Amino acid sequence: MTQQDSTVAVARSPRARFAAGTLIAALAFTLAACGGSKEDEAVADVPPSRSEAARFLTQATFGPTSAEIDRVMALGYRGWIEDQFARPAGSHRAYWEAQDAAVKAANPTNTGASAGQDGIYNSFWRHALTGEDQLRQRTAFALSQIFVISLQDGGVGNEPRAVAHYMDMLGEKGFGNYRDLLESASRHPMMGTYLTSIRNRKADPRTGRVPDENYAREVMQLFSIGLQQLNPDGSVKQSGGVTLETYGPADIAGLAKVFTGWSWACADLSNTCFGSGSLGGVTDPERWTKPMVGYPQYHATEEKSFLGTTIAAQGTADPNASLKTALDALYQHPNVGPFIGKQLIQRLVTSNPSPAYVQAVAAAFDNNGAGVRGDMKAVIRAVLLHPEARATSDRSGKIREPVLRLSALLRAFGYASDSGNFRIGNTDNAGSSLGQTAMRSPTVFNFYRPGYVAPGTQAAAAGLVAPEMALAHETSTAGYVNYLRDGVSSGFGASASVTVNGTQVTRRDLQPNFAAEIALADRPAELVQQVADKLMPDGSMPDALKNEIVTAVSAITIPALNNSGSNQAQIDSAKRNRVNAAVFLTMVSPEFQVQK
Repeated sequence: MTQQDSTVAVARSPRARFAAGTLIAALAFTLAACGGSKEDEAVADVPPSRSEAARFLTQATFGPTSAEIDRVMALGYRGWIEDQFARPAGSHRAYWEAQDAAVKAANPTNTGASAGQDGIYNSFWRHALTGEDQLRQRTAFALSQIFVISLQDGGVGNEPRAVAHYMDMLGEKGFGNYRDLLESASRHPMMGTYLTSIRNRKADPRTGRVPDENYAREVMQLFSIGLQQLNPDGSVKQSGGVTLETYGPADIAGLAKVFTGWSWACADLSNTCFGSGSLGGVTDPERWTKPMVGYPQYHATEEKSFLGTTIAAQGTADPNASLKTALDALYQHPNVGPFIGKQLIQRLVTSNPSPAYVQAVAAAFDNNGAGVRGDMKAVIRAVLLHPEARATSDRSGKIREPVLRLSALLRAFGYASDSGNFRIGNTDNAGSSLGQTAMRSPTVFNFYRPGYVAPGTQAAAAGLVAPEMALAHETSTAGYVNYLRDGVSSGFGASASVTVNGTQVTRRDLQPNFAAEIALADRPAELVQQVADKLMPDGSMPDALKNEIVTAVSAITIPALNNSGSNQAQIDSAKRNRVNAAVFLTMVSPEFQVQK
């Protein structure tokens, strides 16, 4: 039996059939709020156990590793967070540019040679798997699902270098102040391209043209205050039983005027530069990364009213003053703390935080303890150090989205890239891959909505949201199982010819280090425990699952070495098959896919 055949056989076991056939129902786990209003210092001062440190890292990184668990245990939660804050940021732009230079050098006669979008995927996985600034990268990934731009958009997809710059911006501003993050996103040419605010012109009564309202709508709905007025604990405000909305059509129209006249950064704010980013026929190659600037001749001068704020009519158009007033108004809105804070809790810790948890994070946003509003480091501390984040219950946790499932596997087993470029590639296809690729959201509303309720599930019956369940359907469930079966057996990513132990072979780019597991292959119970310690080091693998996997692994026979030793290859293959089975069955189990 070949390695692939053996894995297929294991995939047909009761556990795998369960994973492929009814995983959607199993993932509708019971979530809900647990109490807790203690100060985060009470949690931070308690030295974490190994399982507690591992659970913390599941929330704060792209997956726990043994070395990082040791570090958390040595530094404590708060110490580890502060250490991460101090680490230099990895740069997606620098890495993309290095890849691009290498591609061009290898193809000197091809004027169109470029790292392209693959360079973005490579950079994301390199930083997710090997970056020393794990908290920054994990936070940036969360923010990329709030301040969404997408490579699926043609204009954005054509400028991967600028997308890498945008990713770096999220990493930088994600550890800064929300006000700066909001402005940096608003003025980035990639956001301007994605939400059509770049080259947005003032109204023209003669032609009937009105300002583009796209960005004005989304900056309120998605990036700052949301649709409904909120109490500090995230609950919805009502009056007479009617939900109070945060804004209406008039607010959108008023705010849209603010975002008129913004375009490429040029030394001379000429009409030509506004339209094409070119000056005297010369195009600035950095125009896709420099913040957009205001062109007075295209900026609306009439009164602009929105959210209770009015910018008086301007005798001389002043787009910078208009923008400052508008972003200040959004920044100071009482909804921002609970709206953004709750989403960060959902992305990192739990889908259904209690009102007390949301209120604590919102309070950190409102005041970092030194009178500063919008301090993102204070918000991150509050998210990760709140007692509810550090406790477990039958109503806590979240579903791991596909990208985070794969990153946990690749980090746990030290997958190395033969090329050095981590060529996992586009994983959009739900039928044969993950059904999710970083920076490739299908819409501005992300891969899933924060309030998504999975219909017909136990979670829905309990009144709970399960955002990531929006990605779970029959096609994606079967596709994930097949992708994992193939990847665990053969590696992940693009195939290439490489030299291994002096022999030229063609194999996938990312290969695991299963040496410790193969050494335990003849002892199934110890092997499964080893896999559990790496993939579920928080101790969340139940005995029933362990026993089921041990039974499946034991069913793969390791032949005895014959007198001539000629069957050593079959023995080695059987041992690897046992390891593959243990890893695969853990990865597709609902118990792994639910982050508690």
